[in-house]
Amino acid sequence: MKKRDLAAIGFMTFALFLGAGNLIFPPLMAQQAGDYWLIAIAGFLLTAVGLPALTIIVLGQLSSAEKLTSALPTWMNRTFWFLVLTTLGPAFVLPRAVTVAYEMGIKPFTDANLLLPFSILFCFITLLLALKPGKLLDYIGKVMTPTLIAMLTLLVVAALVNPLGTSLPATQDYLEQPIVNGLIQGYMTLDAIAAVAFGWVIINTIKSKGVTSKADLARYSKWIALIYVVLMSLCYLAMGYLGATSSTIAPNAANGGEILTRYAAGEFGYAGQLLLAGITLMACLTTTVGLTNANAEYYRNTYNVPFYRSVIIVTVLTAAVSNVGLEQIITVSLPAILILCPIAIALILSIIFLPKRAINAGLQSRVVIAATIFGSIDAFSVLDMIPAALNVRFNQWLPLYEYHLSWLIPVAILFVGLKITQRTQPTACAETV
Repeated sequence: MKKRDLAAIGFMTFALFLGAGNLIFPPLMAQQAGDYWLIAIAGFLLTAVGLPALTIIVLGQLSSAEKLTSALPTWMNRTFWFLVLTTLGPAFVLPRAVTVAYEMGIKPFTDANLLLPFSILFCFITLLLALKPGKLLDYIGKVMTPTLIAMLTLLVVAALVNPLGTSLPATQDYLEQPIVNGLIQGYMTLDAIAAVAFGWVIINTIKSKGVTSKADLARYSKWIALIYVVLMSLCYLAMGYLGATSSTIAPNAANGGEILTRYAAGEFGYAGQLLLAGITLMACLTTTVGLTNANAEYYRNTYNVPFYRSVIIVTVLTAAVSNVGLEQIITVSLPAILILCPIAIALILSIIFLPKRAINAGLQSRVVIAATIFGSIDAFSVLDMIPAALNVRFNQWLPLYEYHLSWLIPVAILFVGLKITQRTQPTACAETV
């Protein structure tokens, strides 16, 4: 593969992950962390960037995204991918991306309610771009991403030259445990599960450049992950800096979007609002194209559904959900994503820590079941759906429960048990990966 193509795929990967939500998380966190914002961002980067990068590397070693779950029983395998791609697709993330694009990119400039025509137009553009998967690298990696980076750089350079305030005193949580709270906030971006979906797009793009051997796929995936880590880390640091220096322009902001909006207007006036609108629209569009493409790739590879048909169905559903009952859809879909995220991470860790001969249907199913049970507890805790008495018990008996990571220790114990089993019974499991 040419170095130019490798860089373009790395740029494309960065753009796929960089949705509007990724821009909004760090500024608010950095403002709340105050003088400790760099420590909080360090923790944030470990989970928000490290977990997706690890996923990209593992999927590259497997040479295809579907091999992540190929050892599972068919019903469990297909249920996992259906839930992942549906919730990251038309049931939740895609409509949210369209809505955020409208709220930050169009609504500030008009009093009229233009969500319906906007969502139709936005999804139509997504459809046109997604229908040409062979051109995905050209218009995202080589055109849209450099444009997005240029716009972000303009805003950040202006902030470095003319910061609009200094850091505020840290809130209590960040004063006591800045790095731990940063780790949790990074985990809650849920980009680890997005990486599983984007794996379909990234691996297929590498293969489209004539890369066929497993060794080359693994090697190029590592380079792409490195490019992604550098670009996304710089972006998060830049957004964090905006939040940390927003005390004058947006003190006690309700969310990161408010910080960015006021900062852009404070630096450039009306032109700043247009700049932020352009950044938001571009970031949301690259994400919607990538997720639509991932859905279509899966249904084509698994069920032989024509690619164009899947793209049309996904974009039509996205446009519809963007306008009808998004809040209700979020209420239903968010628990699913919060549960699926630990399952996805547990599957990735199983590939890393378990020997290949240990990964068969029975053993990997146990990993999924353990992650599902304890991930469900964490999900309902995040959503404040745990009864008070039970909440007290969980805090007492479940390690890391207060950090919404109670699934981690049971899964780790399971890995240790499986390793011990494999050492004592080395031929018990057949290699399936």
